[in-house]
Amino acid sequence: MIHDVCRSRTYRAVRGGGAFEEDIRLSVSAATDPRRALIGTGFPFKSLSVLHVYLAQFAAVIGAASGVRRAGAAALDLADVAAGRLDGFWELELAPWDIAAGTLLIREAGGIVTRHDGASDVLSSEGNGSLVAGNAAMHRWLIDLLRKS
Repeated sequence: MIHDVCRSRTYRAVRGGGAFEEDIRLSVSAATDPRRALIGTGFPFKSLSVLHVYLAQFAAVIGAASGVRRAGAAALDLADVAAGRLDGFWELELAPWDIAAGTLLIREAGGIVTRHDGASDVLSSEGNGSLVAGNAAMHRWLIDLLRKS
């Protein structure tokens, strides 16, 4: 469960039971063209040692997508991916509590969530909190683009 206090929205998901915003079933975006995609992200403010990696990724995404947004909380960004308001999301250095609920929301809404290396165990310490999410097309595009940058 994720609760957005400012927008007064509650998101919930149960493995195998779907994802919902209040009583409305969620579905990830159907976007397939990155040039029309709106991508969410977060800045690695706690780990400035990876800032150069992030800035290269940011430049690659902003040059290829329609827009990039930073709302302020990874959990809310992931809820927006599950609801189809964002077409994809990536970030470095997230904690498990930032992504656990949002990962389930996206997966139950038909999306894909992995680490940057493509592994599905996003809560393991091996991935250092990296995350890439979206529908199948946006996820694949983001993974490929981030690997190149």
